[in-house]
Amino acid sequence: MRPILFLRLIQLPPPAALALLYLVFIIIGAILLRLPVAHDGSVGAWEALFTSTSAVTVTGLAVVDTGSAYTLFGQVVIALLIQLGGLGLMTFAVLLLLALNIPIGMPHRLILREDLNQTSISNVTTLVKVILYVAVLCELVGTLALSLVFVPEFGWHTGLWHAFFHSVSAFNNAGFALYPDSLSQWVANPIVNIVIPALFILGGLGFIVVGDVYEKRNWRKLTLHSKLMITGTIALILWAWICFALLEWNNPGTLGGLDGTAARLWASWFQAVTPRTAGFNTLDTGAMHNSSSLMTMTLMLVGAGSTSTAGGIKVTTLFVMLLATVAFFRRQKQINIFGRSLGLEEVMKAMALTTISMLLVFSGIFFTSITNHVDFIDLAFEVTSAFGTVGLSRGLTPQLDGYGEAMLMLIMFLGRVGPLTLGFFLATRSVPRVKYPGGQIYLG
Repeated sequence: MRPILFLRLIQLPPPAALALLYLVFIIIGAILLRLPVAHDGSVGAWEALFTSTSAVTVTGLAVVDTGSAYTLFGQVVIALLIQLGGLGLMTFAVLLLLALNIPIGMPHRLILREDLNQTSISNVTTLVKVILYVAVLCELVGTLALSLVFVPEFGWHTGLWHAFFHSVSAFNNAGFALYPDSLSQWVANPIVNIVIPALFILGGLGFIVVGDVYEKRNWRKLTLHSKLMITGTIALILWAWICFALLEWNNPGTLGGLDGTAARLWASWFQAVTPRTAGFNTLDTGAMHNSSSLMTMTLMLVGAGSTSTAGGIKVTTLFVMLLATVAFFRRQKQINIFGRSLGLEEVMKAMALTTISMLLVFSGIFFTSITNHVDFIDLAFEVTSAFGTVGLSRGLTPQLDGYGEAMLMLIMFLGRVGPLTLGFFLATRSVPRVKYPGGQIYLG
């Protein structure tokens, strides 16, 4: 409660307060991870700061191996930071206020609205409860299912912890794994290939969508947002699954090195869904063809859903842009989808979000490349992964210099806080008092 009161006293705008809140928890996480009890002696202050930033922003990029460099205490801290960052720091603050029966004031609601990417403050407290219920249920079920894989291999204590850690990491789309090769050991394991993707797909759909489906259980009664998210998610998954299989089927470094069609299909499925900001991998990402890497970068940039644990510009943003493009060529003045119409405000918001996102990604690639003369596709892949808070890596992150790693931390932070939040913070809020006559420019 104290940090919220502090933010209220200094009267920061909600976007700035949200950014400061994330920054404070990143610093706290870095301090905890730097403690001698948290690591094996190989983690310095810089590595702790990078890991904390990656955990709070639920990215998954790492400069040290999480499973070997950090002790159980350090791994618990990382899991807690993932949970805080994935569900939203303000979500936990509001839960605490509700538990203490303390009224939630307007400043709290405004910051929570920014954290959950909402346009209204009327239902944010209800949404917080939905988020908690969905998260707890999914993570517990995920832990039980994954324990069937990890307990027989590592024993009860280690196996249950690994199951819980990866369940939390998967649902929050963090991508942190306790193994150097992520989940490559279980490339053809049906349980891992079903449970892990199910967790990050549910987490990535968005809590509004999951709650809407649970409440109505009827396609016709679902909201437009839910219909567009579900349809868009299925379309992107199928497209990516087919494309990845076709592009990598005979690549000896990826699918071509696996035995049997079933293993290749499982691996194609996993690599098709994981770029949606999940960050796990069951294949060597660095061995992918450039074509597959570019497709993966596109998926990482898109991300998943609003009010979810995922990053990116969001699926709805992509499809609003596509629908607007189709409407333009059809000379339609309205965008129609599922019996509803979208207004100019939604299109402008999608354009603003996409523009800011592209500028951040290109700027990140440019500034990181100044002092890091490495393969361009590797660098672009790493920066895109950082912005989309994905965590997939072609192995470049540990090779970057301090400046490059600092750039990745900044991009991860901006990718999590949100391009629109950044845009709202930088934009003026004044309403123009003078209206100018219309003009015309020529495009294309």
